[in-house]
Amino acid sequence: MGNSGRRWLCLDFANTAAGDYRDLVTWARQVGLLSSAQARALAARARRQPAAAALASRQAGRLREALYAVVAAIAARRPARAPDLQALNAGIGGALVRSRLAPRRGGFGWERIGDRQALDQMLWPVARSAAEVLTSADLDAVRQCAATDCGRLFLDASRNQSRRWCAMAACGNREKGRRYYARRRSTRARSAGGKS
Repeated sequence: MGNSGRRWLCLDFANTAAGDYRDLVTWARQVGLLSSAQARALAARARRQPAAAALASRQAGRLREALYAVVAAIAARRPARAPDLQALNAGIGGALVRSRLAPRRGGFGWERIGDRQALDQMLWPVARSAAEVLTSADLDAVRQCAATDCGRLFLDASRNQSRRWCAMAACGNREKGRRYYARRRSTRARSAGGKS
């Protein structure tokens, strides 16, 4: 179990910040959804069709917000809101219409169909990933980072499923440092208050 696989792609996407179409293409290239040539072709098409690129960016924003809201609700052990589920289902439905199963070595995989130049094509595998994650037995392992300034979603693959931070090296150490200094300040304040 790990966020790096395509199955957990939706968590990586949910953790991205909103941006423009160029940012969306850059992210898709970085995670391997697009080749360099595909990214260049989509960027060129977006320059020729700015309204369509803006629409794809808005679609990405709606999918990201709905996905984050649904998964964060699950991580908090509360029901997802109906509007968020509706928006997520719309993205999943759009992805499935543009996908088909294709033979792969040892089984099957997803293959894109339709317009190879579609400006929103990087959203299709994200939506499929969301459907796979939300219907998986591993859903109970989804967490939201407990750091006060983070909130990233992650998969807790620890043995006892007690991980609290998205990354110990970053958020975990920072939070532990904050608590340590808060305890020291509190101890000093009590000591100073006790002196006459």
